[in-house]
Amino acid sequence: MAHLRKTIREQVVTTVTGLTTTASRVYETRIHNLSSADLPALVVYTNDEAVEYVAIGSSARTQERVLSVTIEAHVKGTANIDDTIDTISEEVEEAMAGDITRGGHARNTELKTMEIEFDTASQKVGLARFNYDITYLTVENAVQTGV
Repeated sequence: MAHLRKTIREQVVTTVTGLTTTASRVYETRIHNLSSADLPALVVYTNDEAVEYVAIGSSARTQERVLSVTIEAHVKGTANIDDTIDTISEEVEEAMAGDITRGGHARNTELKTMEIEFDTASQKVGLARFNYDITYLTVENAVQTGV
């Protein structure tokens, strides 16, 4: 079995796949060269993870983990690039809010920050970055399953 972190990341990918604007153009990696034909697209990846021990015993200890997950929306520029980013934002945020337990694997999902960047000089590309904290419990000697 895979680490619960991977299971949660894959569930996020499933959640944002099939949205109206980005359709099936969703990639589960931070290292992906997107061409103009791939846009608009979403890229999903995990960043850091904070771990706190919430139950300490002589055997397996329970950990509360807060996983930082980023969803990036990549958009090819047109006159309405801001509107496209806003539409994708609405779709992503509503989809993610639809199941804060990530299919029963997490305790909570929270949108922490959202950043927007533009590169209008060269390629007229927009980027929206959604940074989520996903809280889940696991046991230190069985990190593939939740508590």
